[in-house]
Amino acid sequence: MAQSILMPYMAKKNSSATQCGDAARAPDDCVLPVSVIVPVRNEAQNIRRCLESVRGVGEVYVVDSQSTDGTVEIAQSFGAQVVQFQYSGGWPKKRQWALEELPLSFNWVLLLDADESLTPDLIFEIRQAIRNPEFNGYYIGLEIFFLGKLLRHSGATFYKLCLFRRGEGRFECRTRKQDASMCDMEVHEHVIVDGATRKLKARLEHRNEESLARYIQKHNEYSNWEAQVWSAPQDSCNQIRPKLSGSQAQRRRWLRKHFFWVPGSPLFFFLYKYLLKLGFLDGVPGLIYCAFQGIQFFHIKAKLYEATLGSCEVSEITDRGAKHVEECHVRN
Repeated sequence: MAQSILMPYMAKKNSSATQCGDAARAPDDCVLPVSVIVPVRNEAQNIRRCLESVRGVGEVYVVDSQSTDGTVEIAQSFGAQVVQFQYSGGWPKKRQWALEELPLSFNWVLLLDADESLTPDLIFEIRQAIRNPEFNGYYIGLEIFFLGKLLRHSGATFYKLCLFRRGEGRFECRTRKQDASMCDMEVHEHVIVDGATRKLKARLEHRNEESLARYIQKHNEYSNWEAQVWSAPQDSCNQIRPKLSGSQAQRRRWLRKHFFWVPGSPLFFFLYKYLLKLGFLDGVPGLIYCAFQGIQFFHIKAKLYEATLGSCEVSEITDRGAKHVEECHVRN
């Protein structure tokens, strides 16, 4: 289960323009009256752009997992409140824990990754959207930059539900049998919101400045998690259901469920992204991105096969790599 250390690492709220102060003040005192949560681990290369983009937002919590690269110091220099999170397996993971435990001051929550940033157009649209009493959550699309290039094709466009009313949104739990080798943050679990939702037009910028080596390390953890999810019997955890006519997340899950077991599916997945989704138009970055997507698919299938050897479970196999993962400091 998750553990935390709140007070020793909590930066004091400052009175500069980066904070609105107390939630009792009028919303117009803020550029954006929301509570932002940013989960991190060793994100010094990415987090500056993220925190720069949320200057003037109501409050910013950076939920850290014992970073060693200066991430905490950078976050504190921007006036963010830093909270330490210690993961030892199970559920909840980092984001859901933050929703349950942090003393959030505002009525709306925005979940950002360290490599994501707001644009002026998105800030304006969010400010208008949260005034609408008809909706409790909003999907925001991503503009993904990979190896310095905006991917306009490659099937890289997707939406995530990351803006919602406090108390109305929670992460699905696809399996409770998780360990430290599977990333301490929700991977492909989605937020479930009570009430009506809609999409925003403006998008988040997703710019990851880290090396491909770390990208591969992270996705090794993701494939550990995926292999566990697909091998374990579905438990009673609340989760979205695969549905071809549903939301984008439901459609992707339906296709994954029915396509995953087809022989050669990793190759077909690469060809789908590179040819049918026109990934070749994104140049070399598009080729590498699509190839990595297919390779990760292959890793999941290979780990599922490995789990069948000797009738051992995926969790038993991934446990062996947990210590190595911790030493690499790749968890977010």
